[in-house]
Amino acid sequence: MKHRLTTHAGRVLYGLRKQTVEPVFGIIKQVMGFRQFSMRGIEKVAGEWTLVTLAWNLKRMNILRMT
Repeated sequence: MKHRLTTHAGRVLYGLRKQTVEPVFGIIKQVMGFRQFSMRGIEKVAGEWTLVTLAWNLKRMNILRMT
């Protein structure tokens, strides 16, 4: 990774991470406090993740609506 960041192409590629979904995961973890799932089983975890992403989308829509 250190070598990759020393090249121009590596820096450009790494910079694209800011435009992808990675900030969303950081916000969900840091701001919304979602660090681990409460339930077990793929169906229950999928449902819980759906609720988390729904909360994120509603929060985002509310912010965009206010501007």
